[in-house]
Amino acid sequence: QVQLMESGGGSVQTGGSLRLSCAASGYTYGSFSMGWFRQAPGKEREGVAGINSNNFAAYADSVKGRFAISYDNAKNTLYLQMNNLKPEDTAMYYCAKQPSLMASWLLLPSKYDYWGRGIQVTVSS
Repeated sequence: QVQLMESGGGSVQTGGSLRLSCAASGYTYGSFSMGWFRQAPGKEREGVAGINSNNFAAYADSVKGRFAISYDNAKNTLYLQMNNLKPEDTAMYYCAKQPSLMASWLLLPSKYDYWGRGIQVTVSS
């Protein structure tokens, strides 16, 4: 079993920055992919950024050039650095983990087995 816990959310103004963290515990060995997803009220959950244990990363077009995903193996922690935030980035953000390395699956919520509880990010104009 894997447990995931997000932290670092909050409220910022347009153009501000936040860094989300996701601490993984439990079975943290072997190949894996981890990702950040978000869901705004009334919308489907969407992939924001993903990274696998080969350090291959993928981003949604809407966040390319503004967000950066990284993973610290020593701390078993996933990060999402979010810069130049926009009101449309407002959502509940979730981290997730799956055992696959498939790059094409990185942004697909249906491929992930383990999920955190989520953390709110609010960007005001």
